[in-house]
Amino acid sequence: MSITEQDVARIAQLARLDLSAEQALQVEHDLTRILGLIQTLQTVDTQGVEPMAHPLSARQQISLRLREDKALPSGTVESRETMMRNAPAEQDGLFLVPTVIE
Repeated sequence: MSITEQDVARIAQLARLDLSAEQALQVEHDLTRILGLIQTLQTVDTQGVEPMAHPLSARQQISLRLREDKALPSGTVESRETMMRNAPAEQDGLFLVPTVIE
């Protein structure tokens, strides 16, 4: 799969990037190579391969520092009021934010 100029232009528009013609050509080349690598990786047979929790666990013993999974008390009215003091704008105990999508 290869990336076209139109694909790069669309991605640049979505990412709000202003690319020169040279930069767009380089991005097109780079993305095409990345997609080629992904296609190559998808052809690898992974039947019977155990998933790893950490990428280094194949070479060394890794102990993950996970916290205990336990329920915590829900927020109280006092804690909510304390947090809401930091809000630039609030209504009915909710943060008010500017409209992003019309």
